Amino acid sequence: MLDANLKAQLKSYLERVTQPIEIVASLDDGAKSREMLDLLREIASLSNHITLHDDGTDVRKPSFSLNRPGADISLRFAGIPMGHEFTSLVLALLQVGGHPSRASVEVIEQITSLKGEFNFETYFSLSCQNCPDVVQALNLMAVLNPNVRHVAIDGALFQQEVTDRQVMAVPSVYLNGRNFGQGRMGLEEILGKIDSSAAERQAEKLNGKEAFDVLVVGGGPAGSAAAIYAARKGIRTGVAAERFGGQVLDTMAIENFISVRETEGPKLAVALEEHVKQYDVDIMNLQRADKLIPGKDGALHEVHFSSGASLKAKTVILATGARWREMNVPGEKEYRNRGVAYCPHCDGPLFKGKRVAVIGGGNSGVEAAIDLAGIVAHVTLLEFDGQLRADAVLQRKLHSLANVTVITSAQTTEVVGDGQKVSGLRYRDRHSEEVRDIELQGIFVQIGLLPNTDWLKGTIELSPRGEIVVDSRGETNLPGIFAAGDVTTVPYKQIVIAVGEGAKASLAAFDHLIRTSAPV
Repeated sequence: MLDANLKAQLKSYLERVTQPIEIVASLDDGAKSREMLDLLREIASLSNHITLHDDGTDVRKPSFSLNRPGADISLRFAGIPMGHEFTSLVLALLQVGGHPSRASVEVIEQITSLKGEFNFETYFSLSCQNCPDVVQALNLMAVLNPNVRHVAIDGALFQQEVTDRQVMAVPSVYLNGRNFGQGRMGLEEILGKIDSSAAERQAEKLNGKEAFDVLVVGGGPAGSAAAIYAARKGIRTGVAAERFGGQVLDTMAIENFISVRETEGPKLAVALEEHVKQYDVDIMNLQRADKLIPGKDGALHEVHFSSGASLKAKTVILATGARWREMNVPGEKEYRNRGVAYCPHCDGPLFKGKRVAVIGGGNSGVEAAIDLAGIVAHVTLLEFDGQLRADAVLQRKLHSLANVTVITSAQTTEVVGDGQKVSGLRYRDRHSEEVRDIELQGIFVQIGLLPNTDWLKGTIELSPRGEIVVDSRGETNLPGIFAAGDVTTVPYKQIVIAVGEGAKASLAAFDHLIRTSAPV
């Protein structure tokens, strides 16, 4: 299961274990159980602190739990946690084995003080880059608090459960048998959902903060660069982000970030946050901005957040990024996460052997169709234009696949379902005006991005596309308000461009500060 390098790395990690770990497997005679047993035996051989046995009692087979003798820990993997989830397994071993978490003291205290019964189940896929955050957060909670139980379930391996519960997007989390949430969730966000007073306490804390010299709204590549450049000037800098990392968290392969040959979005997001934390920057996560009140005549600017918090600053840099563009057709919202999906890497394995459609003929759409073709029974790619817009090399690969059909000049008009899940798609042939139906079980929307500027309408100058209009220095039409990244009119939405624009906006904000005076 593990190659020599991976085994050596795991062995070095397990040297940090100080408490005994008991791995209890539940296996049957299947091939996956044998594969899991091989993995668990290899792990047990790497540390004298680890013991392994099979009691076969859990209903999910293959699965295994991680326990500490004498402790009340309920943490189980149903499936073989390789791929993106191998890190989750390593962290779980370390934490069960007594190695301290990197979570803050405040967060750990919040976890340990939780009262009640919290039985979590998380459905993941091994190709999902969003799933590990959820699995690792809930695993840590299970280690720290006996009231929390967690089972991480490979949806591709337990297809009947996925079908019965109609799980069509990962990560998909259930709490005490009921749907708790879908999509990426960090530890603080999960705690906020089950600890009703957490948001109120955080808002009260933010309201008491002094005004910033530079307040960055958004924690993606542009926001990170802006924060670093501001902090390096020695001025009071804050970052308020709905989720640190932004759209990068939903990006799989990154091969054009200069000096980094290849990486994955979540890894880059972690690197960005760690870099920002090297400086004196006040990071305020899980804060969604919903109102900007520009300061007039040199007064402080103010940003309000949906949590009830508000922050003041002499200058503001808006770097709220963009989100997936929706089709805005009947049925799309009703069947979102019930067959309508936006991340083929995450949710593709849930549609194994089924028929799906990809909407969009640009690079993202064609790449999605190519990836899905290796998993599903058939892919139909629909493009509104008369021809595909993807790079030629991608188009050649797409047309070489036998289980892909390409339809151009197709306007999707409706997502069709049976009330529970997607059953088809309706489109209009733009040449003949004929309306046609396609029977399928999944629809992956890949038609670009929309700037996150709804909260700024009527306050700041926006382009017809909803982007913040900026000049060559990143300044908006409001003095002291700057913007950077995918949320602006700057062309070519690329990570490397966003980083540069964030740095430029920050330098421009500093220049504004030294040339003007504002009350504290």
